[in-house]
Amino acid sequence: MEKREQMYEGKAKKVFATDDPALCIVSYKDDATAFNGKKKGTIEGKGVVNNKMSNYLMSEMEKAGIPTHFVKELSDRETVVKKVDIVPLEVIIRNTAAGSFSKRFGVAEGTKLLRPTLEFCYKCDELDDPMCNEYHIVACGWATQEEIDEITKLTFRINEFLCAFFAKVNVDLIDFKIEFGKTQDGTIILADEISPDTCRFWDATTHEKLDKDRFRRDLGHVEDAYQEMMRRIFGE
Repeated sequence: MEKREQMYEGKAKKVFATDDPALCIVSYKDDATAFNGKKKGTIEGKGVVNNKMSNYLMSEMEKAGIPTHFVKELSDRETVVKKVDIVPLEVIIRNTAAGSFSKRFGVAEGTKLLRPTLEFCYKCDELDDPMCNEYHIVACGWATQEEIDEITKLTFRINEFLCAFFAKVNVDLIDFKIEFGKTQDGTIILADEISPDTCRFWDATTHEKLDKDRFRRDLGHVEDAYQEMMRRIFGE
């Protein structure tokens, strides 16, 4: 497969065209941002962790019948994925109160929610990714009601899969953000990544944070947390 021109560069990844119009190559960076890019830095080795973790989890999800954009891992930092049109929504599942949820609703961080909670945010850095509901999404044409229903169904399936997976390595999945894309025939599939950048991972015993909150909140040992998640998953 031939890697061609760069199509896009985001906060954490670059996307390149290939000689196959249905496929792209994603390259993961060590750049780190928080608060919609207001805080910037570097987390050494982050790109490798996020690439390998995302690929492994997506390949396991595929086996469970959850459609993803994953095709093939090329190297520690590069992966072939299906080309999709990204639905301009951040889809957030919260299993335990933390972060902005705790601030907005006054629920103490670490409070187990009575049920997993789904939130949508409109993907727009200039507007700080505002929260939105299904009415906003349909009214603005970001997705149809049928697409929202499919995204919702898939998101709860992904949450069940990931909670069970991480429980086996003594990690609580506190919350996570995912994105979806549409293939050329309109099929909704999981895209983007699943990593310590996009999930809150707490050690189930000590409640130690093993994710990007260590960077956001200046807790230190950021690289160690990412590497610890790699060890939990791959046993390295």
